[in-house]
Amino acid sequence: MKNSTFILKAAVTLLFLGAFLTRCANIMTPDGGPKDTLPPVITVITPGNFATNFTEKKIYIEFNEFVQIKDQNKEMFTSPAMKKMPLISTRGKGIVITIRDTLKENTTYAIDLGSAIRDNNEGNPINAMRYVFSTGDKVDSLMCSGYTADSYKADSVSRTFLWFYILDSLPDTPDYDSTIFNRKPDVIARAQNNGIFIAQNLKPVKYRIYAFGDKNDNQMYEPGTDLVGILDSAYNPAEMQPFAIWFDSLRHYPSADPQLYFRMFTDKVFKAQRLVEAQRPDCKKITLFFNTANPTIDSLRLDSIPSDKIIYDPRTKGKDTVNLWLNVPAENLPDTIKGEITYYRHDSIRQYVKTTEPIKVAWKHVETKEEQKEREKEEKERKKAEEEGREYTPPQKPNPFKMKNSASSEVNPEKGFDLTFDFPAVIFDSTAIKLYKIEGDEKNPTEKEIEKHFIRDTLNIGRYTVKADWQSKTKYRFYMPKGSITDVMGYQNDSTSTSFATYDPEKFSKIVLTVKGEKGKKYIIQQTDSSSKMQQELTNVTSGKYTINYVAPGDIRIRIIEDTNGNGQWDAGNVVERLQPERAEMFINDEGIDQFTTKANWDIEIDIDMSKVFKPMTMENIIKILDDKEAARLKKLYEEWEKKQRENPNGNQQNNSGMGGMGGMMGGMGGMMGGLGGMMGGSGGGNTGRMF
Repeated sequence: MKNSTFILKAAVTLLFLGAFLTRCANIMTPDGGPKDTLPPVITVITPGNFATNFTEKKIYIEFNEFVQIKDQNKEMFTSPAMKKMPLISTRGKGIVITIRDTLKENTTYAIDLGSAIRDNNEGNPINAMRYVFSTGDKVDSLMCSGYTADSYKADSVSRTFLWFYILDSLPDTPDYDSTIFNRKPDVIARAQNNGIFIAQNLKPVKYRIYAFGDKNDNQMYEPGTDLVGILDSAYNPAEMQPFAIWFDSLRHYPSADPQLYFRMFTDKVFKAQRLVEAQRPDCKKITLFFNTANPTIDSLRLDSIPSDKIIYDPRTKGKDTVNLWLNVPAENLPDTIKGEITYYRHDSIRQYVKTTEPIKVAWKHVETKEEQKEREKEEKERKKAEEEGREYTPPQKPNPFKMKNSASSEVNPEKGFDLTFDFPAVIFDSTAIKLYKIEGDEKNPTEKEIEKHFIRDTLNIGRYTVKADWQSKTKYRFYMPKGSITDVMGYQNDSTSTSFATYDPEKFSKIVLTVKGEKGKKYIIQQTDSSSKMQQELTNVTSGKYTINYVAPGDIRIRIIEDTNGNGQWDAGNVVERLQPERAEMFINDEGIDQFTTKANWDIEIDIDMSKVFKPMTMENIIKILDDKEAARLKKLYEEWEKKQRENPNGNQQNNSGMGGMGGMMGGMGGMMGGLGGMMGGSGGGNTGRMF
């Protein structure tokens, strides 16, 4: 990187000049004018920024107005990390930073205040404020930039921490990388809200770099909670290509073209598998709690209960509990049940070993206050009836059998509908249950029984999907006579009848996909809503034509997953194994559009070339993707602004004077960027006007 020391100083100056330039570009208005939206301006720094041979304990920074400190613990961090964080206090129109830690020799330090410093009146922050010094005779001056994105949502991850480790200081552990768990980083940086980071004060050496989203604001990586990102290689900032850097006057913080790209994912926390506890919450139910998900049970034995009377019910994929339902009359079950389970658990070296452990669970009915109150009420009424010489009729109690039917007024003919029971069914008389197709006109309808099938869910034994040769835009009636279902508790269903119609295709849109895949690869294509929430999905996709039917009118997006292992689902990465997550990208057409509007009775044709979707993530490609996203974001901002103008043309005069109109704001921003581009000189060539 050319002229790196100058670039670093210019960049850090930029962090302070952002507020200065914004201040200079505006004329102060009298009281009663537009609200002050300008941050404080730094006037004095003692000792000066980039001080060398630093031995001070206090740093004083003065502003042109009184300031306040907000969210210090959340916003401030040091690079490298200090054992005792500095204290910040206000003094006059400035702040005093008190260093409490013993500093390392010949080390470049940075105190990053984020947006903790704000003006006292309106709370306008100075963003990305940093103070840099060295305990040696020079300041490390190299920089690098990057972008952090959610690997599944394909959207930016804000406020990510970046940890840099000097590669030569790390042991060679290709099979088990625990660096992020047990070592302190040499340099720390943080991404802005748009996912872009500018790491400063680096040495001309190779670094291994990690990224994590600090969900709990404790500046510590917590697997299973925080998103994390890894790179396949180590990087020396002195050997990386130059990048553009500028001050983003819309967001009021510095931004840059990214050299590095992190695909963030949630890593799983390793937990040793073991049986934690066995409980008997009900007479006919035993629950086994394991330490982690998907326990492998080899055998199970319960005294006095035949094995074919034990219903094994794992609680949905990824859960760590297993229910055992006892298909035995309650009066035949003892208060205490003993037995043993053989399953696979982790030993001290994390290897699975077959283990046999005893099981002992007890249950005794304890009357609740509600049950006691109801019993006493019935006894009182029974006694009263006997005294009056009349026959007592107990009140009818609600049927304890519980079932949910997902069939509403309309049903998707490609999916059918589901029946979900609270307790597993032990008698399922499918022949007694009827499905009728309603024919004829409304005045003279006729019902024709049609064939149907019940498919039990492999992940939830209490759920069945009703399948049939559904026809669109057709009426049906589903009838379940009393007693056609008996669950493990002995409860039976009441008679129910459900009427519904299947979707009318003319009310929906259809997406026709022409896919050009790469040889030997499989993909997953998901249709999502505008917020990227998955609506429909195609798996095992290769080259060919595919159709997604019954797409509700509105804005949609297309997510594409490179299904590397062909298991039909997106798989996250693994930090210790240095395994990257499967790539997931939002489809962007040749015009840079990633969101499409569907209308009723419309067909949308989309051509997808997987070699373009999953092209290598070079610096140029990342810049193109981010430019397209920014253009779409600014377009949306402009459309919202125009809408407000149309709805209230006379109510935005003050807003217009402050903004200079949307177009004026954009023009002024371009001029500011041009000036900063000149200040930055050779750091980014002709790209200094780029904006995210």
